Amino acid sequence: MRIATIARQRRHTLYFLDHVWVFAPVFLDTEVDMTRVRAHRDHARSAGARYSTVAYVLHAAGRALAAHPEANAALRGHIRPRVARYDGVSAKLTLDRTLDGHRVVLSAVLPDVHSASLEEIQRVIDHYRAGDPARMAEFARVRVLHRLPWPVGPALFRLAARSLRGRPGAFGTLAVTSLGHAPVDGFHSVGGTTITLGVGRVADRPVVRDGAVTVAPVMRLSLAFDHRVIDGAEAADVLADVKDGLERFAAPSTSDSADEGARDAAGRGAR
Repeated sequence: MRIATIARQRRHTLYFLDHVWVFAPVFLDTEVDMTRVRAHRDHARSAGARYSTVAYVLHAAGRALAAHPEANAALRGHIRPRVARYDGVSAKLTLDRTLDGHRVVLSAVLPDVHSASLEEIQRVIDHYRAGDPARMAEFARVRVLHRLPWPVGPALFRLAARSLRGRPGAFGTLAVTSLGHAPVDGFHSVGGTTITLGVGRVADRPVVRDGAVTVAPVMRLSLAFDHRVIDGAEAADVLADVKDGLERFAAPSTSDSADEGARDAAGRGAR
């Protein structure tokens, strides 16, 4: 047996877990027929483009959460709790990376996923997956936390987590975590946001269509919500909208994308 201090590269995970213990998570899940997503992926691949499953989930989830502003929120405090509701949807995506020889979970925040195109989302994902976390500027603060002594590191993390205004940039307003690359059908996680989506693998399964049994690519999608902020009915509506967005996925044309961006901008101005 060998006992040693935990690797400093995992310190940020411990600080985060200490932060989320105050959440009151409740868990939901559903199955998503990914037929349209698979067809779009196959067509794109034949044209030389590659999209990951999580890019489609972020695309659908950003739009679903924008339609549910009560869930696009964060809470702080016990005696006099305050809630912040955000105009834009920033998604925190977890990444399985190696840092200084240690396999760790890092997270990247993708801003404005409610209005970003699938191409823009995939471009940001590729940036984080291809970069070296030991050198990337986006992970500079995490590397600083690793170097700080224990009393200082946790205190700075708690200070950053306290700011409701800073939450979208630091933690996102939505979290998405995926184990779909492994033989994992589903899992539930608390990502530090009111809504966290857990993405399982896409596997061919029997489904019923028009009274007949056929085979379709199916993905298990889980949702964890902070019960302090919203209730189960609202969370179920969010999950249903994400499911619908994936099952009815259709890539917008260039003109449709421009029109959608204009509508989003007008909506933000109205708010």
